[in-house]
Parts: sequence; structure tokens; C-alpha cells
Amino acid sequence: MADAASRLHALVEQLLGAPFRARVRAWDGSQAGPPDAPILVVRNRRALRRFLFKPGELGLARAWVAGDLEIEGDLYAALDIVSGLVWDRGEDARSLTEALRDPRFRAAVRGLLRLAGPPLPPAPPPEEVRRAGHLHTRRTDRHAVSHHYDVGNDFYELVLGPSMVYSCAYWESPDPSADDALERAQRDKLELVCRKLALKPGQRLLDVGCGWGSMAIHAAREHGAGVVGITLSHEQATYARKRVADAGLADLVEIRVQDYRDVADGPYDAISSIGMAEHVGAERYREYTSALHALLRPGGRLLNHQIARRPRHDENAYRIDAFIDAYVFPDGELAPVGTTVAQLEHAGFEVRDVESIREHYALTLRRWVANLEAAWPRAVGLTSPGRARVWRLYMAASALSFERNRLSVNQVLAVRTPDSGASGLPLRARTWN
Repeated sequence: MADAASRLHALVEQLLGAPFRARVRAWDGSQAGPPDAPILVVRNRRALRRFLFKPGELGLARAWVAGDLEIEGDLYAALDIVSGLVWDRGEDARSLTEALRDPRFRAAVRGLLRLAGPPLPPAPPPEEVRRAGHLHTRRTDRHAVSHHYDVGNDFYELVLGPSMVYSCAYWESPDPSADDALERAQRDKLELVCRKLALKPGQRLLDVGCGWGSMAIHAAREHGAGVVGITLSHEQATYARKRVADAGLADLVEIRVQDYRDVADGPYDAISSIGMAEHVGAERYREYTSALHALLRPGGRLLNHQIARRPRHDENAYRIDAFIDAYVFPDGELAPVGTTVAQLEHAGFEVRDVESIREHYALTLRRWVANLEAAWPRAVGLTSPGRARVWRLYMAASALSFERNRLSVNQVLAVRTPDSGASGLPLRARTWN
């Protein structure tokens, strides 16, 4: 199998019908491709078998997670280049069915099969979730949350930094350089949410998907609100309760392990849902919006902070990402922002403001990736090599998706407007007081 890299590089260009701008280093030590380009390291023929058995995103992800495939050089540039090999990602992805009608494409596939060798593809890496259906029952949602969040609080401290906020920060500058820039940007995001909700001392806030307690602590400490934070993760709850106690806020903040469907002690003056609604699912989203509407007092505000995907043509359905579903957050589903707004309105909310902060998430993710890479040996020790690779790929690829406008993130402010029609919001938008 001498000079496997030249053969592989030529076959990939044949698949793409265009130059392949990455350099390839194959298992035999050979290299081919532009000399100054990022290097795609194909460690063994098993990587090809994984890709050929599951063409597209999932096959490449399996090879990456298993360590059969690696990248040297600029990770983001390499992922941009390799995305051309993914046929199931968005409007610009090539249809595999259509491609297979091209004789040149079929010849390239046959060549890759010969290069990959005869053995059947190996089993998926152990980090891959195996389950049937997207039921979004209380049990399956608990399992999905545990898979994603119970990786270990030490691991999340390493990636997220002291703020322990696992959602988009709110940046002042597109080129943050200070060591504490991420912490300040996360604090600014929490403050923005509190101002949009117009929190005041003595009010009750329900924080749905409270994570490690950062929003609950900020709302109580800075605005005097009484906060109930709910999560399905026992590890998060334990960590959050300690933080609350250490901050001297136990009289204002209660952290519960509880499903949003089981909260029954309304009404609340305000509800924050930050980075949680992506995991509700299409089957349950109307139930989610109706439950939050019922928990608010008339005139109460909801701030729904949620990732959205770009719609294809006139289609507004939810969609599941194969890699994220298998390795990152099982049962996570993304919808266009218009679908989310419609669901909130159907539940009885009056939607008063929608703010896209898409670029802010790209900056946040790049900082998280830098944190992970800077402490890579410790990250591997806290989890596993495969799990650390999952998070590096997930965050870097997501950063590119936000930068390229394939994904967005929106803060939707909605009100349970009373029958009188008095929303309680200021006449001039975005003064948030």
C-alpha cells in the first residue's frame, strides 16, 4: 500500500469534483496535498471503512472519536475543508443519492473501498449513545441530561472557566484578549437576562435548566430575587447548592433536581430558560411553552435563550444533528427561530423582542476550545481520550456553524400579558427597565 496518501488525496478530489485543500498523511507515512495546508492524519485504513460505512458526518465523527483520524495545524480551517465530505449538513451539502449517479463519483467510491481493505467496519466508539426513538419522556430526558452533563464538574470547570456558564456569553469586543474576558462576557450575559426580565427585590424567578447555578446566584445577589433553579443533573445540583451556600444566598436560592413538567408552585414573576429549550424536542415543545405560561403570573416575563438553525426553503420542522445526537446531547433538536416564536404565541405568550447574538456564540465557543486545548492532558485524564475528542470537535465545528450563519442563538422575550393588555414593558424597546 505504498504512497497511500497520494491515492487517497486523488480519490477525495474525485469525490468532491474539486481540489481538496488539505494535506493528507496516511498510515504508511506518505503525504500528499498542499504543503502549507492543515494536515488530515489518517492513522489507519479503519478510518476509511468507518467513513464508507456511514458516509458523511457520523462516519467522520466515529473516525475522529476513535482516534483513527486526527488534524494537525489550524483545526477550524481543516474542519471547513473536510465539511465538503459531509452530505447531510444543510442546504449546501451535496446529495449523496444524486452524487452516486455520477460515474466518476462511483469510481472514486470503488477506489476508496479497495484502499480501505476487506474487513467490515468496527463497532462504533464506546462514547456513542445507543437508544431507539426520540421519546422525550421524563426517563429518557434524565438519561440524555446525564450523558451530557454528568461528565464531571472538574471537566466543565476546565472548559468553561470560573463562571461555570454553559451558554453563549455576551461580548463587548470581537477580539477579546484579557484573561478574564470570558468571565466578564458571561456576567454581562446574565445581567442582560436579568434586565430584560426587569427583576426586582422580592420577586420570584424560576430558572429552568439552571446548570451549575450561575444565573440563580447572579439574580439573587445582584437583584435581590428569590430563585428556584431546576435541573435534571444530580451532579449539577450538588455543585450549584455548594456555590449558593458559599455565596451566602441559601435564604434566596433553592436548587432542585426536577423536571419542568413537575413544577407546581407558581406563580412566578419571571422565568429564565437559557440553553435548555434545545433539548425539549418537537413532540414536547408545545407542552413546554404551555407549562411555562401557566407558571407565570399575569404580566410575568419569560426570557427564552435558544439555539436555532437556518430553515431550508419553506420548511420549519425540527431537525436532529447526527453527530450531536450520537455523541453530545442525545435527543437534542433545533428549529428555526420562527417556529419557536410561533410555539410561544400558541401557548398564549405575547412575544415582545427577539435578539440574535449569533456572533457572540462563535466567540464563546472558540474560547472554550482554547481552554480545552490548553489543558488537554488533564481533560483526557478527567474523562477519556474519546470523550475529550468529542468535545473538541463539537465546540470547534459549532463555532464555525455560528460564524457561517448555519446556526444562530436568540433571546426571545415574551410576556404573559393580562386581559387588560398592559404588558408592563417600556414604550421604547430595549431599555429593559
